[in-house]
Amino acid sequence: MEAPRAVVLVEGDSDRHALHTLARRVGRDLAADGVEVVVLGGITNIRSFALRYGPCGLGVPLAGLYDAPAEPIVRRGLTAAGVPVDGFFRCTADLEDELIRALGVAGVEDVIAAAGEARSLELLAGMPAQRLWTRDAVLRRFMGSQAGRKHRYAALLVEALEPDRLPAPLTGVLRHAIELGSSA
Repeated sequence: MEAPRAVVLVEGDSDRHALHTLARRVGRDLAADGVEVVVLGGITNIRSFALRYGPCGLGVPLAGLYDAPAEPIVRRGLTAAGVPVDGFFRCTADLEDELIRALGVAGVEDVIAAAGEARSLELLAGMPAQRLWTRDAVLRRFMGSQAGRKHRYAALLVEALEPDRLPAPLTGVLRHAIELGSSA
């Protein structure tokens, strides 16, 4: 297997699915572009992956996507690995928040209904602990309430978005990764 020309570091599988889905939507194949999307398995692993792939390791150009609350961890990890932060894109809260805001609550509910899970969403929303939550908080909880649901909905929500509504962090990291893959 040929070494990647660029690597995108993402926290979890849902980020990877969203990025690959967006790439397909815009007619790109990340593997063909020489870009590998690597799941960190948690943001606290960013330093070790940046050391492995970045200038102190394989010397592969890096990009990434991360959640705003993790910014101090990301900055420390990248700095320790000698990797510039400028190719890393921050989601306001997290990827799910970005996708819900981009599609809107009603749009997300339509996607959930089309996936056959409207009843599950309503059961969750009716539980005592969630009754006072905002609808977007319920949607975020719904996506994380079952194994595999986050990455499933990451792809479905990206597919449902109009091209002019795609979240800036997601489009930014894709554009940067493709540039890195082309220039390496």
